[in-house]
Amino acid sequence: MLYTRKGDDGTSGLFGTKDRLPKNSPIYDALGALDELNSLLGMCRARLVSYSLFQLQNSIERSQESLFIIQAELAGAEKVLTQEHVDTLENAVDSIEKLIENPHAFIIPGATELSGLLDYARAVSRRTERVVISVSTTHTISSTSTAYLNRLSSFLYALARYAAAEARAQESSPSY
Repeated sequence: MLYTRKGDDGTSGLFGTKDRLPKNSPIYDALGALDELNSLLGMCRARLVSYSLFQLQNSIERSQESLFIIQAELAGAEKVLTQEHVDTLENAVDSIEKLIENPHAFIIPGATELSGLLDYARAVSRRTERVVISVSTTHTISSTSTAYLNRLSSFLYALARYAAAEARAQESSPSY
C-alpha cells in the first residue's frame, strides 16, 4: 500500500519516536529539501546519458545515496556519513578541475541544457544546505554531513563546467 492515512491530520513521525510533529515543522522543510535535491540529481543523472557522459552517472548516484543517509540521520536514524564520503566528493572535484579551465568568475548558467540543469542542482544544493543547517540546533546532524552538503555544491559546479566544456559550449560571465 502506497499510503498509510497516518498523515491525514497534518502530522508526521520521525525515526525512533512515536511523537507526531506538524508537517509544517522546519524539520520537514529540511527533509523535503534533501528529497527535492535528490530528485533533481536523478534528472541530472538521466540527462548524462543523452550527453554520453556515462562515467559521471556513478558519481551522481553515489551523491544521491549520500543524501539518503543525511535524510535518515536528520530524521533520527542511526546513520551517518563518514569522512570517506566527503573525501570521495573532494577527490571527484579535484579530478574534474584538472579537466576544465577554472573560470575564476561567476558563470551565467545555461550554456547547454545539461550544464544549466547541473547549475540548477547546485543552487538547490546550496538552499538545501542552508535549510539543513537551520534545523541543526534542534535536530542532530553530524559535521561530516554538513561538510558533505557544502562540498556537493562545489561538485555540481565542477560538473556543470565539465559538461559545458565537453559540449564545447562557450560559457560567459555576467557583464554587470
